[in-house]
Amino acid sequence: MHPRRSLSDVSLRLPMPLRLALLVTAVALAAAACGPSGRKAAGGGTHTPTVTQCGMARTPANVPVKVEITKGQVTCAAAMNVEHAYRRAILDGKAPGAGAGGPVNVSGWQCRVFPTPQVLNTGDASRCTRSGAEILAVLPTPS
Repeated sequence: MHPRRSLSDVSLRLPMPLRLALLVTAVALAAAACGPSGRKAAGGGTHTPTVTQCGMARTPANVPVKVEITKGQVTCAAAMNVEHAYRRAILDGKAPGAGAGGPVNVSGWQCRVFPTPQVLNTGDASRCTRSGAEILAVLPTPS
């Protein structure tokens, strides 16, 4: 028979970057469930840029996110590969600043999570950029 472990015992065994990623993701999901629906245009303007929806991925905390190309010429296959590699890098502890948003280089892309207030406001969880191209991981809006 195995001894029971409390939730606090389990959380102490998780690396700090993963615990921070879990916290940010939980706050973001709670905000997405309570916040306004739909994406806000960058800068608050009325012009909505062309967005290519590439599919679903998961954050290091296993939260589903939509992968979108918001700028530049990037294939969906490349965007999904970058997003998956970014997740692996965070899970492997390669995110500087204890996973709190420091940039991570993924195959020439600079990726970082957004600060919690921005996640709460926009639903954007992370962004990867390279040569003017941009890939966003966005929390899906509740239906």
